Amino acid sequence: MPLLLAFDDEAAPAQRLLAALHAAAAEPWTLAFVARHRFPDGEWRLRLPPELPAEVALYRSLHQPNEKLVELLLAAPAARELGARRLWLVAPYLAYMRQDAAFTPGEVVSQRHVGRWLAAAFDGLITVDPHLHRVGTLAEAVPVAEAHALSAAALLGALAAQRRPGALLLGPDEESAQWVQQAGHAAGLETAVARKVRHGDRDVEVALPPLDVRGRAVVILDDMASTGRTVARAAAALRAAGTASVDVAVTHALFVGDALAAMQAAGVGEVWSTDSVPHASNAVPLAPLLGPALQRSVRSFQISGNSTTSSILRK
Repeated sequence: MPLLLAFDDEAAPAQRLLAALHAAAAEPWTLAFVARHRFPDGEWRLRLPPELPAEVALYRSLHQPNEKLVELLLAAPAARELGARRLWLVAPYLAYMRQDAAFTPGEVVSQRHVGRWLAAAFDGLITVDPHLHRVGTLAEAVPVAEAHALSAAALLGALAAQRRPGALLLGPDEESAQWVQQAGHAAGLETAVARKVRHGDRDVEVALPPLDVRGRAVVILDDMASTGRTVARAAAALRAAGTASVDVAVTHALFVGDALAAMQAAGVGEVWSTDSVPHASNAVPLAPLLGPALQRSVRSFQISGNSTTSSILRK
């Protein structure tokens, strides 16, 4: 019987995923938790169940990535020592994907190195809307045997169409085009993409596309919102152009610092996100996407007889 293993602070999304697995799977899954204790010096003590089945899926969304990557690097080999022969990582938010090239000499390409760490620890990976800009596939970034990049774009588009019928879906920059087009096609909404010029982490300019948006409801849609500055600049430009409303739909609601306040000050009304990152704006559960994908990946391993250990960095 396969096991879904989650950390104790992510019980709610793990329970939702378990329910989705039961709906999608021919055989039942069980759920267990990794208990954590933080020592005074900041180190973790982790405790897994003392015996694990051959097939284990570890659920960990990787916001707050520096701590959570250490947890994974401890938990994954321990899971194999305790009986796991095939190990999946279900990470709705996958961190360190944006640094995919060295822009100055000596700059670390974190996507490449974090991808190799994860490939050394896991046989499969399931994530949602990873930020792959210069990389074509998830398997190029994280070279595991089973790499699945799902998208919440259609779900967000459907929600936008329900909340704001006939809205224009706007991508705040060129990189958002892929998600906006998916969402618009699925929901039957018109789409457009703005152009962004970045001067720094919090200093951006946004140029709207040549459309008449006066009196229209506009939903800014993207894979993530971090500092919120790009969304805020786009919202301010839309408000200045005479829109009836501006709302925001994102997969990953990182909302660092005063990001949400900055967006609201720029004229954003409602904000909707998936539950990949816990936030008050969560409106779309990802379990219905993750459950079937995980079950298909497990079945693929069973049928193909893929290697039971990762190859990258194990040699």
